[in-house]
Amino acid sequence: MWETLGTVRDLGRLQEIASVLIRYGFGDVVRRIGMAGALERAGRLLHWHHAEERARMESPARLRHALEELGPTFVKLGQVLATRVDLLPPEWIAELGGLQNAVPALPWERIRPQLLEDLGRDPEELFLRLEREPLAAASLAQAHRAWLPDGTAVVLKVRRPGIREVIEADLRLLARLAEIVEVQAPDLQRYRPREIVQQFAASLRRELDFAAECRNAERIAANFAGFDGILIPRVHWQWTCERLNVQDHVDGIPGGDLAAVDAAGLDRRALARTGAAIVLKMVLEDGWFHADPHPGNIFYLADGRIAVIDFGMVGRISGQRRMQVAQLLHGLVAQEAEAVSDILLEWTDGGVDVDEGRLQSDTELFAEQYRGVPLKDLRMGAMLIEITAILRRHRLSLPPDLALMIKAFLTLEGLGRQLDPDFDMAGEARPYVEQAMLQRYSPQTLARRGRRSVAGLVDLLADLPRDLRRLLQAARRGRMRAQIEVPTLDAFGDRIDRAANRMTMGIVTAALIIGSSIVMNSVGGGMPNRWLMALGVLGFVGAALAGVWILFSIWRSGRRR
Repeated sequence: MWETLGTVRDLGRLQEIASVLIRYGFGDVVRRIGMAGALERAGRLLHWHHAEERARMESPARLRHALEELGPTFVKLGQVLATRVDLLPPEWIAELGGLQNAVPALPWERIRPQLLEDLGRDPEELFLRLEREPLAAASLAQAHRAWLPDGTAVVLKVRRPGIREVIEADLRLLARLAEIVEVQAPDLQRYRPREIVQQFAASLRRELDFAAECRNAERIAANFAGFDGILIPRVHWQWTCERLNVQDHVDGIPGGDLAAVDAAGLDRRALARTGAAIVLKMVLEDGWFHADPHPGNIFYLADGRIAVIDFGMVGRISGQRRMQVAQLLHGLVAQEAEAVSDILLEWTDGGVDVDEGRLQSDTELFAEQYRGVPLKDLRMGAMLIEITAILRRHRLSLPPDLALMIKAFLTLEGLGRQLDPDFDMAGEARPYVEQAMLQRYSPQTLARRGRRSVAGLVDLLADLPRDLRRLLQAARRGRMRAQIEVPTLDAFGDRIDRAANRMTMGIVTAALIIGSSIVMNSVGGGMPNRWLMALGVLGFVGAALAGVWILFSIWRSGRRR
């Protein structure tokens, strides 16, 4: 499948990917998915060796370093995988969560032509002052501070020139890789590599559109109208486009600088509660949330507010899903195992065979260890991690939107406990969960659901005569078919068919032996009898080959069982 790659550039990138994986000890993976064979046939030989210090690394660390060396697309892929707490164990999540976007900044001479094209005029003329040295540089963009003519400080987030072409080439390779992994490595199919790559590609393409990022920011800002605890920077749309994002500069304390928080005299406990209120409102009330609330995207302001930036990665949760999340959290807080297992089963892929009894038993054992524990001593993050461990044991996986949500909850609790070691995430979540549960049975919600149900019933009754007429017409014309599939009967039929084939071959083998014996016994002298002898020998050879086939078939059938 690799041989059909369209361009020499893709083949060169494939060699680079394979070489990095081999250097970090993933040579077996390269062989299993056919990358090595394809490159050798293309005349690009690989050297199968790697440094000793890399070989001694733990597997999660080796993967993180390999992704960092492969560049921005793979760094972003690792960050997406770090959100899949339902698929990967905690040690892998922790290691991939440490992936760094920081890369050397491009010189101003590389940035300026694109900036001139996007702004439509000379940036030095447009802004009162513009700093050529970037505030920060990441894999997709770098940020420069500037001042408008009225003195307002802004930040220009400039996309790296040519980055889209590089990413599109990598996405083509990742899509091909996911297809091959599902064929060549069946044990990895449960991780749904194609689904992960499709989700990742859509997310990364959205993240490349800085105008979409600004629309996300404004939508979340509108949801927080009247909420005094958050600041989302204002967008300057007259200069914002797909490759350029111009927003107000935030002058605050970075989320990870706790020493500066103490020096500024800010109340850590109040900041932790404000952060919890922000995320819980996003998830449980609005259904539109910041999916990457790490310390680099959070700033603490002198007036006690929290500024949130970088809305390139957002999560969306429908009303029905928010209700399920509320039920799950309520079941966790109230130690109701049956409610938790019911929600997990609702999230299960219909194609997965689940032992519901074992699943409920595992959730009951999980809930039992928290029975009687005071609410303030519950660790929501630890409980969610244990729930995802149960999912992995039962080979279940979360829908992508819920995986992002759980990752946001874990990050939030981590930040909250850094600010306040006694931070009570369960206690902060309880009012929002109870409000969501009450809202489900409010008169307005019941009336809305009733209207939808009545409208659906009316549509069904209106279409019923037409559907019945079509059904009767199909029956009269003999076009109605009933198809019943019973997989166990299909397997039984296959076994019967194989047994019949072996029996037939056995009869043919016996006939060859008997016929050849008769021919050999009737051989006398003379030339014609030599032909009969040859015919008898051929019959014995054919019987021997048929016997070997029968024995091999029986042995292979036993191996399958």
